[in-house]
Amino acid sequence: MKKIKIFPLILALCLVFAIGAPSAFALADPEIGAAAAVLVDMSTDSVIYSRAMDEQRAPASLTKIMTALLALEAIEKGDATLEEMIVAQDNCRQGLGEDSSTAGIVPGMALSLNELLYCTLLSSANEACNIIAARLDGSVEAFVEHMNTRAQELGCTNTHFSNANGLPADDHYSTAYDLYLITKEAIKHPLFLEICNEKSYQSAIPEINQGKPMENSNALINPNSPYNVNNYVYEYASGVKTGYTRAAGYCLISTANKDGVNLVAVVLGCDGWLNAQIKEYKNFEDTVTLYNWAFDNFEYQTVINANEPLGKTTPIENAAGKGVAILKPEKNIELLLPKDLTPEDVEVIPSLNSEKLEAPISAGTVLGKAKVIIDGTEYGTINLVASEDVELAGGIVFMQKLKAFFSQTWLIVLLSIVIIIGGSFLALYLHYNHLKQEHIRKRRIMEQRRAEEERKKWEEEHGVSQPDISYEDDIYSDYGLSDIDKEDIGSSSEYEEQLMREYEEEQDFRSYNSDGSDSLSDFDWDDIVK
Repeated sequence: MKKIKIFPLILALCLVFAIGAPSAFALADPEIGAAAAVLVDMSTDSVIYSRAMDEQRAPASLTKIMTALLALEAIEKGDATLEEMIVAQDNCRQGLGEDSSTAGIVPGMALSLNELLYCTLLSSANEACNIIAARLDGSVEAFVEHMNTRAQELGCTNTHFSNANGLPADDHYSTAYDLYLITKEAIKHPLFLEICNEKSYQSAIPEINQGKPMENSNALINPNSPYNVNNYVYEYASGVKTGYTRAAGYCLISTANKDGVNLVAVVLGCDGWLNAQIKEYKNFEDTVTLYNWAFDNFEYQTVINANEPLGKTTPIENAAGKGVAILKPEKNIELLLPKDLTPEDVEVIPSLNSEKLEAPISAGTVLGKAKVIIDGTEYGTINLVASEDVELAGGIVFMQKLKAFFSQTWLIVLLSIVIIIGGSFLALYLHYNHLKQEHIRKRRIMEQRRAEEERKKWEEEHGVSQPDISYEDDIYSDYGLSDIDKEDIGSSSEYEEQLMREYEEEQDFRSYNSDGSDSLSDFDWDDIVK
């Protein structure tokens, strides 16, 4: 039998730390006769006692908690209102036996949804459940499908409903823990708790319950309950729901609060007058036993401080400073634990999600998990987070900023434009330079032809061939050609070619007179004849 069970749902938000080795619990189990039971701390959602809590059993009228929950959710969604009047359908009493619990509602009777909820939860009226079902989903069958879908959404893995009221059926079952999950959702609605905690309710409709007040059957809160034969009233208790069929036995779901400890107890398959011919109703006795056992032996203990480090990571790549992250829990943790169990009896075994970590890491980042162990039993895994930021090393920060800067869209667009413009300009320049060089080449040919024509003209006028050109320095000094080595030039034609090449390179070949004419047209070979 499990004495302590803390579910992973809770431990995902918690962290407990072992200073020493765990010790065995000295706490004895409570003595109860229920076939199945579960006792849950509502503040932490932790199971502190269970017996066959996952065993499938007939839930009897505890089924009506789901029926009421769906009605309250429909009201919240705007699909129904408490004040609307609902007419009981012709088959609202279908399946009810002579001994079925009823509020006396008959077909054709009009009631508000509010009245129907009181009939369902206080009088445990089976026909009221059928009326609600037909109103919300069009038929009882469609409503039952809705019940099963909602049960799955709440995490009920061992529950299946065949009707809306809990009358015996082969395929109608649930478990102590699944019924706790349904109840936990239902008590989030204030109206549910308000109805369940009413000791009695007087309907304004004379036909309801034969005009008598509807008494709450929960003997823990109502001294006038028909089951309160041994004064079961419990000062710390508040209601939820009773249930009974021969297959289910006597059942009860209730809540209790004392000194800030808020508990929910579910007991199924208990004995009583109708199934065991005893005067006691063990569903109430067992529930009181569970509550007293918990209040006497359990207390909230702070098992870890969020400011206490729990170790450090392996070296982090590219990290500044010490290059490691300090691990810690996300917040202070309190658990409802046996009074003889101390925080030193709670163990945590940490592990990292990855052995390779890379900066930067923000404070609060989940870096690992830890197994939580109490008395040698693993109760779940939890998250380990970085206690502070781990910054990047300076040089890497600079490179990342530089990369980020040049990764900006506007800058990429701007650089693209500059490259396009620069490339276009370079292409134009190269094209211009090519045209220029081609122009110079053509001009050189033209001038050579002109010079040849001038030579021929001079020869015709003088009747002789032109003599070789003199190499006097003063003749060519005005052309800036004094660096030509006259010893290396053998003839006037060779000298001319040398003059032309240097002229082209240093003076871009062409010059003009003040009147705009080409100065080469004034060139006279007579001036350079020796």
